[in-house]
Amino acid sequence: MSIAFLGTGLMGTGFVLRQVALGERVHAWNRNPARAQPLAAHGVQVFDSAADAVRGVARVHVSLADDASVDAVLEPLAAVLPEGTWVVDHTTTATTPTAERAARWRARGVRFLHAPVFMGPANCHEGTGVLILSGDRAECDEITPVLARMTGKVVWLGEQPERAASFKLFGNLVLVGLGGVLGDVARLAHAVGIPPAEAMGLFASFNPGAMLPARAAKIAAGPWDQPTFEVAMARKDVRLMIEEAARHGVDLAVMPAVAALQDAAIARGEAGWDTTAAFRWPLA
Repeated sequence: MSIAFLGTGLMGTGFVLRQVALGERVHAWNRNPARAQPLAAHGVQVFDSAADAVRGVARVHVSLADDASVDAVLEPLAAVLPEGTWVVDHTTTATTPTAERAARWRARGVRFLHAPVFMGPANCHEGTGVLILSGDRAECDEITPVLARMTGKVVWLGEQPERAASFKLFGNLVLVGLGGVLGDVARLAHAVGIPPAEAMGLFASFNPGAMLPARAAKIAAGPWDQPTFEVAMARKDVRLMIEEAARHGVDLAVMPAVAALQDAAIARGEAGWDTTAAFRWPLA
């Protein structure tokens, strides 16, 4: 049987082309028909309406923008999708609406799974990357071989259908947050007369990402009273960054917020604790 893809932006197009390469018969639909039409040249059957695209298919994949767009596209299909149909949503969505959506579709007899990905468009086309999903273990196990062909690696995160949405946000928070930190590197570099591209060259030989798992674990669970780098010393370094940029008329964007967390830790009497103590939550 055919499968349907609703949403053929950069990610959705990559997914569709991957499925074609795997020999699947694919239906495609996009809110902007012009975005989907080029797929016809690859043997994809392109539809003008989502209802026509999903009629009679074994599985529906969704790759849209947000919660509102997912509901706007899927809700009108409630009368079209028969019981037992798989709906696999790859959209990055929020935790609470995802839980509500999963419950609503389950009540209709549709096997709805949220399965976001850590992949770029090229990964979607090549079938390389990480897909995370959560929900009924038996159903997830049943569909995992299919999803693995799409993405390479599939990670099940538990029975609660909304857990994958949470973990997707955790991952994107780090990716987006790193962008903010690197923006401050560019600001500081410009302030001291070093081209930002040259400054970023540091990370070709120095990989802070290698420290990420250990730092993340320590923020989450400590021990914070066994320092390898004290809060007070880290705060001094942040002061140097902020002050040096300001000498040249440049304001850092992210580091002042970091400084505020460090100041709060020092006010709690944690100046001699490990620097990760300033970022832990909850505090107790």
